[in-house]
Amino acid sequence: MSSCSSSASSSSTATNVFETGKYTTVLQKVELRTCTTTKPSLPDAPPKPLLIAMPSDAGEFPLLLFLHGYLLYNSFYSQLIQHVASHGFIVIAPQLYAVAGPDTSDEINSAAAITNWLSSGLQKLLPPNVQPNLSKLGLAGHSRGGKTAFALALKKAATSLKFSALIGVDPVDGMDKGKQTPPPVLTYVPHSFDLDMAVLVIGSGLGEVKKNPLFPPCAPKGVNHEDFYGECRAPACYFVVKDYGHLDMLDDDTKGIRGKSTYCLCKNGKAREPMRRFVGGIVVAFMKAYLEGDFSHLMAIRDGHETNAPVELQKVDFLD
Repeated sequence: MSSCSSSASSSSTATNVFETGKYTTVLQKVELRTCTTTKPSLPDAPPKPLLIAMPSDAGEFPLLLFLHGYLLYNSFYSQLIQHVASHGFIVIAPQLYAVAGPDTSDEINSAAAITNWLSSGLQKLLPPNVQPNLSKLGLAGHSRGGKTAFALALKKAATSLKFSALIGVDPVDGMDKGKQTPPPVLTYVPHSFDLDMAVLVIGSGLGEVKKNPLFPPCAPKGVNHEDFYGECRAPACYFVVKDYGHLDMLDDDTKGIRGKSTYCLCKNGKAREPMRRFVGGIVVAFMKAYLEGDFSHLMAIRDGHETNAPVELQKVDFLD
């Protein structure tokens, strides 16, 4: 287990959700080390390796479980989850797998296992003065992780804790030409998702555009954010960002072969920082609204009163 302090912090008067919040953050990596008996050497070890972003200040904070995209590393979201944490949240980002085939059943079950572990194991990994509020629990996922998050919220695997907010960050339920990966989540029946929670769907305007003729679009029409939102019931929020792509919310510097490939496979915007700040900010605004009862930021963004938004929005829609 290791940790490092974020270099970014801001004054206690900061209120703009698109900027770094008032809390200095700590990023903690939890690896699963095994001994000769193949049992985890950490007591109450999590089912999967974790990356945890949290405020360094004392307090009780709501939680967000964040699920990574297909063949991506949780470390690629370090800047995004620290942005969310800086506004007073604990973000748990598991590494669900290193290699995966088309079937998402294993990662759905792994996400459920991590959720069930939170009650008994999470506090033991946190500083004593940082307390998780398990009654205020959000669930988010990017790309295929967004599909996994929706599947978990739809109870395709049992969890002992109740989620109160669901976020799909450019969710994708399949591949090109509308072919779903098993188990399917989309039903193509309008407002068919039976979800006992508020939902935020974030879409990328360039996600359905091919980077080049050799590769399909990363978020193709027929299985992307538009389809997920179409099956949501109220309360639900929908933001589509113009001129940014499917992977533009990742860290600027994603290392290794996989990290470098994130710049090659999907149609990208001019820079990642604006999209990443928007995704972080809208997640914060949504979580503040539906976990803490403060709707001021979300309504300001919806109504166009938030003048500091770092991107241009292609579409905004709410189901009240």
